[in-house]
This record gives sequence, structure tokens and C-alpha cells, in this order.
Amino acid sequence: MKINAAIAAIGLVVGLSACETATPYQPLRSGAQASGGFTDQRLDQNHFRVTFQGNTVTPRETVESYLLYRAAELTVSQGFDWFETADRHTERDRQTYIDPLYGPGPYGYGFWWRAWGGYGWGAWGPYWGDATVETVQKFQASAEIVMQHGPKPVTDPKALDAREVLANLAPKIQRPTR
Repeated sequence: MKINAAIAAIGLVVGLSACETATPYQPLRSGAQASGGFTDQRLDQNHFRVTFQGNTVTPRETVESYLLYRAAELTVSQGFDWFETADRHTERDRQTYIDPLYGPGPYGYGFWWRAWGGYGWGAWGPYWGDATVETVQKFQASAEIVMQHGPKPVTDPKALDAREVLANLAPKIQRPTR
């Protein structure tokens, strides 16, 4: 019976995680269909801070690509030709959850809801199993960018041509569905 309950709990976790989709390329705002998105802040005439925050199903590579795409998009919209990152970071927020159906109870025991609807007590702990453990992670990338006019310097490996970045990353950009 414990196996049936564990299978049901795993099915519930998988089913609920399937409801969420990866963060599309969108501004960060509350009430959006999918959580996450980009923000930018002007620091001075040609310096901006750009961030992109993904949700729990958005891979790190996507978050970093969307950050670069936003930096390029912002560069072009401000009338500049190329940019370089003065400071760039990617942070990972990692959380581990124990399924509440199998969580620890008082005195080191766990309470569970059996698949057929009854209640019961059973031993819970790292050695006995009985708990469904899930680890989720979210990524947020941020960069301070410096925008410049004219041709990109060929000797600067951090310099990126904004229009080239837009052209190269555009096929990977997923916009929100309405």
C-alpha cells in the first residue's frame, strides 16, 4: 500500500510541475501567465543594469541567453551599436522540498494519507524512505552593460555587436502566448 501512495504522490508532483512552463522572453511583472522575466535600469547615459529571472523550469542557458538578448535589444533601442558587460553574474536559488504527504511529524514520525483514504502513522527518516523529496532551482542572471557607438573593437573579447546578438539569438527566443 505504501508503494501505491508513493506512486500517487510522485504522479501529483510530476503533474503539477508539468503545469508550469519555462519563462518566456517578457518583462518581469506580477500577474504574468508564466513567472519570471527581464528588468533594466539606466545607471547613466550609456550604462544599464539588466536582469533576467527564470522560473523553476527555465534552464540556466536560457536565462543567460535572454539576458544577452535584452542587453542587445536595449542597446539598439537607445541608439547604440555595441555593448560590453562590465559586470555579469548568474545566481542559482536551490530549494529542497519534502512532500507534505510524507513529511516529518512529531517525535520523528511521519503522517501520511494512504491511497484508499485512511490515515496511519509510520516511521519517517532518511533511512526508512517514505518521503518524496524534490529539489528545484531557479536562475537569475544580471549584468551591468556599457553601450557604445561605432564599430565594435575587434580586440575586445567582451564587446558584442548588438545587431549580431539579436540576429543570432532571435530563433531561440520564446515569447509569451496570449
